[in-house]
Amino acid sequence: MEALSRLRSGQISIESQSLMKQITAMMAGIVVEVLVKPGDAIDDSQDVIILESMKMQLPVQANVAGTVSEVKVSPGDFVNEGDPLVLLS
Repeated sequence: MEALSRLRSGQISIESQSLMKQITAMMAGIVVEVLVKPGDAIDDSQDVIILESMKMQLPVQANVAGTVSEVKVSPGDFVNEGDPLVLLS
């Protein structure tokens, strides 16, 4: 039930065709640091990206455990709320 709530709120989304999990931006901001790379095994609640928004640095956490298959952003990139940041398999 909690995962469904997070899915509806935009914190995570799941691509139905590939069954990959996405970690998405919870708000617009600039990517300050990428803390993971493809192949990394990550845990639920692990910080994966640091965003800067409104002069504050905010960690983006994984909502599910998995293996990083692709990092979609780089430091300095501007992202909007809901943009995919990291894909997990």
